[in-house]
Amino acid sequence: MSVDYFISLQANLIKQLKKIKVGAVSYLNTKPLLYGIERSKELMEEVELIKDYPSKIAKQLIDDEIDVGLIPVAAVLQLKEYFIVSDYCIGANGDVASVCLFSEVELNRVDKILLDYQSKTSVALCKVLLKNYWKKDIVLEEETPDFINQIKGTTAAVLIGDRALKQRQHSKYIYDLAGEWKTFTGLPFVFAAWISNKELPANFTELFNQKNAVGVNAIDEVLKNVRCDFYDLKTYYTKNISYRLTDDKRKGMQLFLQLLQQL
Repeated sequence: MSVDYFISLQANLIKQLKKIKVGAVSYLNTKPLLYGIERSKELMEEVELIKDYPSKIAKQLIDDEIDVGLIPVAAVLQLKEYFIVSDYCIGANGDVASVCLFSEVELNRVDKILLDYQSKTSVALCKVLLKNYWKKDIVLEEETPDFINQIKGTTAAVLIGDRALKQRQHSKYIYDLAGEWKTFTGLPFVFAAWISNKELPANFTELFNQKNAVGVNAIDEVLKNVRCDFYDLKTYYTKNISYRLTDDKRKGMQLFLQLLQQL
């Protein structure tokens, strides 16, 4: 093999090491945010994109395996320092539809709640609401992947993401956690935000922010590339999810973190 080959191989390895590792959630609600990112040749040359469920992405950021992630906001309490790197998030200013407490009976009859293992913020939000809003002391259990079929009788469960949207077709009682938070506090809720565990180059964060905006501002284009037969995604992307990280959402996020620390 030639010297030029080894030089080229070394250059490619260095380029890979320099890439910023970005963790994103593999749910329907991230499609608008990822639309512009994945279609940007300029940005994709700078990043290595990793997709998984929220709590796993959070762990990767906490363990410094990635540089920035769309992580559940509850996880920032486990970081030594954190930086919000985008003006976009997964938030809601009312019912979000995909983060709910599902039950066959009314809440006052529920005696056990199963908690979605894929979530951190949603589980924490349920705990905050139970203590501060609903004023109820209910047994909570962390669950494994097969727990959905255990939602029966007086056993309820918190479900998030695509599975929650599907469960809406089956449960008699649905308590939307973002809607309950809005009633409780008057503020919108932030489930996940783009968080880094270190300061990132300003030119990267500016470009990253611009590409987040592309899909959010072109929902009809996003919908052409997404298929879903269990929920109306136009409603989901334009009415349920609120993507811009406004001042009110930041206030809601800070209040939630304060209440979470008091649990």
